[in-house]
Amino acid sequence: MLKKSTAAFMIIAALLCGSLVTLGVTGYSHVIGQAAGEGLASALQVTGLQQKESQKLGTALSLIESNYYETVDREKLIDGAVNGMMEALGDPYSNYMGKETAEKFEESIEGSFSGIGAEVSSDNGKVVVVSPIKGSPAEKAGIQAKDVILSVNGESLEGMELNAAVAKIRGPKGSEATLKIQRSGSVEPLEFVLTRDDVKLETVYATMEKDNVGVIEVTQFSLNTAERFKEELEKLEKQGMKGLVIDVRNDPGGVLPIVIEMAEQFVPAGKSIVQIEYKDKKREVSTSKGSSKAYPVVVLMNKGSASASEILAGALQQSAGAKLIGDNSFGKGTVQTSFDKQLGDGSLLKVTIAKWLTPDGTWIHGKGIKPDIAVAQPDYFSVAPINKSVALQYNMNNADVKSAQTMLDGLGYKPGRKDGYFDAGTKDAVKKFQSTAKLQVTGIIDAKTAEALEAALIKVIQDPVHDNQRNKGIAEIQKEIKAAASKK
Repeated sequence: MLKKSTAAFMIIAALLCGSLVTLGVTGYSHVIGQAAGEGLASALQVTGLQQKESQKLGTALSLIESNYYETVDREKLIDGAVNGMMEALGDPYSNYMGKETAEKFEESIEGSFSGIGAEVSSDNGKVVVVSPIKGSPAEKAGIQAKDVILSVNGESLEGMELNAAVAKIRGPKGSEATLKIQRSGSVEPLEFVLTRDDVKLETVYATMEKDNVGVIEVTQFSLNTAERFKEELEKLEKQGMKGLVIDVRNDPGGVLPIVIEMAEQFVPAGKSIVQIEYKDKKREVSTSKGSSKAYPVVVLMNKGSASASEILAGALQQSAGAKLIGDNSFGKGTVQTSFDKQLGDGSLLKVTIAKWLTPDGTWIHGKGIKPDIAVAQPDYFSVAPINKSVALQYNMNNADVKSAQTMLDGLGYKPGRKDGYFDAGTKDAVKKFQSTAKLQVTGIIDAKTAEALEAALIKVIQDPVHDNQRNKGIAEIQKEIKAAASKK
């Protein structure tokens, strides 16, 4: 049985406290089943402070309290010392949550939460987006995996402790968050204005497409995800499904036993799902107790597919013959567990305790998994928002004009170029869009026109018709169905 206080922490940690949703480890014997106890026990040997170390810390605390020119908060100093130890590890996935932060997390476990809906981690003092949550303000605004959040409402996050940074990002429903984002390929920081909202925790979405191709999207691996996945899979199978597309794009991960349970529905009995390697180099191999499917399966992934998503992709590719389609995955190959009882004051430590490896023994950390079939999305899927403080017009040449041209092109208003120079063709395309959108037809991209462009583009991006990766996954399954039928 999974313990709520530890397992639940792994489900949506980043949604509240900003640390990457990790592979859930709930009790020492639950890492990969009962056989994992010995490996984890040796990995978590605790010696505590030696006398000299204890004396050093005690002396430092005494000197501060006795000599600092203002009254100090002793509890804050102790928390700072523990947090400093975690930061000294240099591991973005190991961190400390003080009592107040941990309490807020526990309160959010039972339902949805309010915020921008972006999974984030800390990397060398920078707040990095792992992935936006499906349907969240972050996804709708165009926040992407690997984006670096520089500031929130004008306050820099550079060097800020992760929990403190996330506290700045989160906020009540309806409030605005202006984010400065540094994105690879963009010279200047991008600005996003998001309205915080409730973020739903539904994790499984299923549809039946043409030629009886089922599509199941998994947004994270929560405690009920395996059960929900099984329910939706059975519904599709009863409808006569002939092949399956599993979509884990922008899925940041979740609970380890859950992804193993899901993989067992496709991996033949006795074949490996994942390997866990501890600090003593001992490995525990999780083998399937399930069975394979008679129909073909493909997995969609992208740079926001991390952790448990990568375990599923690796297991199905190497042990179940599934093809991977899309982009290279995120590359998060470590396992964390949380300690919420040992500190005795309501605070919590999340610690990396092992590596995980694919069935063939590959450690994908920092590298990700390469797809079997690489498929890029249209360029307008990743276009930067337009700076609305300056109107764009004829003869200008800058990155905002390039963004506008990319949007216009994606919406079918062909500007004839996407290089950032505002020429006559761009002006004509703007006029056509303004006419369709019932705006004043000026050929100038003012704030209203920019907002209308972005809103129209979001609708296009959300339409599955324009999703190259999804369409390729369905087409690949259709091809395999036909190939199998021709052999009969």
